[in-house]
Amino acid sequence: MFNILTKMDKEYDYKLYLIYEGELNLDSKFSEKNIEFIKKVALKQKFTGKKSEVLKISIDENEKIVTPIFIGFGKKEEFNEDIYREVIFETLSSIKGKVSVESDDKTLLLPEVFGEIVYNINYSLDCFKEKKESEKLSVDFILESENKELEREINLIGATTDIARDLVNLPANIINPTTLSERVVELGKEYGFEVEVLDESELIKLGMNLLVEVGKASETKSKFIVMRYLNSDTDRKIALVGKGLTYDTGGLCIKPDDSMFEMKSDMAGAGTVIATMCAVAKMGLKTNLISLVPACENAVGGNAYRPSDIIKSMSGKTVEIINTDAEGRLALADALTYAVQKEKATEIIDVATLTGAILVALGTFATGVFSNSDKMYEEFEKVSLKSGEKIWRMPLFEQYRSQIVSEIADIKNIGVRMGGVGSSAKFLEEFVEKTPWIHLDIAGTAYDSSIKWLKKGATGVMVKTLYNYVKSKGTL
Repeated sequence: MFNILTKMDKEYDYKLYLIYEGELNLDSKFSEKNIEFIKKVALKQKFTGKKSEVLKISIDENEKIVTPIFIGFGKKEEFNEDIYREVIFETLSSIKGKVSVESDDKTLLLPEVFGEIVYNINYSLDCFKEKKESEKLSVDFILESENKELEREINLIGATTDIARDLVNLPANIINPTTLSERVVELGKEYGFEVEVLDESELIKLGMNLLVEVGKASETKSKFIVMRYLNSDTDRKIALVGKGLTYDTGGLCIKPDDSMFEMKSDMAGAGTVIATMCAVAKMGLKTNLISLVPACENAVGGNAYRPSDIIKSMSGKTVEIINTDAEGRLALADALTYAVQKEKATEIIDVATLTGAILVALGTFATGVFSNSDKMYEEFEKVSLKSGEKIWRMPLFEQYRSQIVSEIADIKNIGVRMGGVGSSAKFLEEFVEKTPWIHLDIAGTAYDSSIKWLKKGATGVMVKTLYNYVKSKGTL
């Protein structure tokens, strides 16, 4: 699907040439006759290489019909990777078949970014359609030297991001706590990591009562999915924790109708950490990685947990339930305790579609980040910049802690409306026991993002950044 080559080795449906404005260079690419012809067409169409300008021509070159496409990226001094993503997605979305890509300017040869967009373009969930998409976009990216390891990594990250998209896009009658755990077992065998699935009876023995209570009203009971990839002699052990609400009705505090459809996406955090585990293990990174998914369904029933209930967590802290629609933090709390106490994680990152408040604050363009460690955050921010996924650090003021103090339990599961995103993160911090920790609230970025180079539905957000973060902690 995405190849890195030093020269073209096949016939192509299209040959793509990437240029900056005013830098259309045709020397040595075509015959003199065709160079003059292309220049005339470019002049007639007033093509200069402005941002998103496209010049597409079919010509007879060496007795073969070839179709070069010149793609403009605007002024060089204004260029950035977001422009690159936007222009590529916009231009190539209507193209299928085999294409080559080259440029005279090395700053336009960004294989990792180009490969990312190729996978974005090619992705579709068509398993429920009678007529399935057949032909995809296949790219040969022409560089001065081959890099098969980079090529492998680009394709692996693309393919595993598609795993996350699939898991999130699949409806709740297909993906529930049981089928999700079965799918992870299959992925473990395919990608090379260990999987352990704990059922409700085992969760009760461990004292993971928060997770059990959230899923109690569902016919499909809660599961706790533990993925282990231990490939380093160091004591460092990273734990990823992904919220796995395969569907969230809001429980007895039921959601309004217009909020229900996208609730199949409430397990996007789980999809992200599962996909990251697949990429890390298949690439053979020298690291120790644990990925944990508290999988459950927040349903409505006669035995559903209620506002005013008090539940004892795995950590021993008691939680007063104020709102049953603040369920994700409950499931995550027991998973965070498990990461600290059972897996002995040296650092933890949790990923969750946790609050609508983060969507109000940051929209669909950036993931909100909370952390109890400046050093860990700075390392993570550096990697996110390289990965091209926007994040923004949010505060963890101690005042937010006062919003979740309960009069009859240790804490309550929701604070006041104003600043709710801060109190939700503060709730999670209660369960990491001073372990360096990052909380990623992806409620705005995981599904139906407004970003121009993403399709409708699941985005696969943070797979690339988490993979690169784990990679930065070890070696190949």
